[in-house]
Amino acid sequence: MKRKLMLLLTCLFVGIGLVTAQTQKVTGVVISEEDGQPVVGASVLVKGTTVGTITDIDGKFTLSNVPSSAKTLQVSYIGMSTQDV
Repeated sequence: MKRKLMLLLTCLFVGIGLVTAQTQKVTGVVISEEDGQPVVGASVLVKGTTVGTITDIDGKFTLSNVPSSAKTLQVSYIGMSTQDV
């Protein structure tokens, strides 16, 4: 009985740990400040991680599995200055 109770409690704590370690999905559009046009192929990176992507032909991007603790995106493109958002 004691062994079953310990197993149940262990499973409960592991389950709670998995639920609290959630990730989120981030989407957006990168637009040039100079002419208001979308930036094709800009690099978008979650600062402090290896999670990143590039923008599509409309300047849109989607980042999956972004840690909930992430606060800053780093956007860069050749010939333009890197921006932290």
